[in-house]
Amino acid sequence: MTTTPHAHARPHAHTDQDRLIYGCMGLGGSWDSAPYKAADIDAAEAAVQAALDSGITAFDHADIYRDGKAEAVFGEVLARTPGLRERITVQTKCGIRLADGDRPGVYDLSGARIARCVEESLTRLQTDHVDVLLLHRPDPLADPSEVAKALTSLQEQGLVRSFGVSNMSAHQIAHLQSHLDFPLVANQLEMSLKSRDWVEAGVLVNTPEAATNGFPLGTLEHCATHGIRLQAWGPLAQGSYTGREATPAEYATAQLVTALAEEKHTTPETIILWWLQRHPARIAPVIGTANPTRIRACRDAARRDPELTHEEWYELWVTARGAALP
Repeated sequence: MTTTPHAHARPHAHTDQDRLIYGCMGLGGSWDSAPYKAADIDAAEAAVQAALDSGITAFDHADIYRDGKAEAVFGEVLARTPGLRERITVQTKCGIRLADGDRPGVYDLSGARIARCVEESLTRLQTDHVDVLLLHRPDPLADPSEVAKALTSLQEQGLVRSFGVSNMSAHQIAHLQSHLDFPLVANQLEMSLKSRDWVEAGVLVNTPEAATNGFPLGTLEHCATHGIRLQAWGPLAQGSYTGREATPAEYATAQLVTALAEEKHTTPETIILWWLQRHPARIAPVIGTANPTRIRACRDAARRDPELTHEEWYELWVTARGAALP
């Protein structure tokens, strides 16, 4: 693990300037223990450069991505590019143990496991700290006081600057926060024009449809109240509106997205991301494509304020849901 000081490091957590985050899950080759290759490093470098060219300076990882190889090839890119680490924000996650042979995949937020995962991530990333550490999934067996002790120790050692969560509800966040002396800064959730439970939950109150909406009501409001930045994973909906349409609603939405993109002189990907960014919850989409061309197609979402009117935003929503609002 390198020990180069970072006298000019960016602020501890993502800021509102980080309109987009680049998700590095697609880097590193295969999802197994096979070693990564030189071509995988080159592909990671091309993706990172495309993100930087698009105005993206925040990068999202997890210790499990590509069995650790996503972090490792990113570390190789950092080693190839002197000064890059000081210009970017690096975020990673821990808390998931992948299946191994007959052992099923589980969640593990024990204090010792958190500490070990961070040390391993730092070694793979070839850096002396990460700017943000997210707890990847809730672990029902986690003792919040033990988690808090581990996070506090990581911060005191200078290994992690800020902390957040992923896939957690308002009550889970509040319970953990009650054991911490510093604020949680982020919550990463699946959010897109296709995965709309997060926005639908707020308008289905007192309707029969509410029974089928699994999103924990109040989570957006809790995050806004406490300054917790929402990050959206899967924001491009795996291409559901940009070439992989499968339902009548998706075809209709793709046509609308294309028309809006032409009208506003941007790309369909940007329109889909603007739909998230236009919401007052301060959502930072985490784009996960490893294709440099598609990364660059998102650049206006990193550089321009969302240019969707109130009516256009609702038209996208209603068209995507395929039914009128209640």
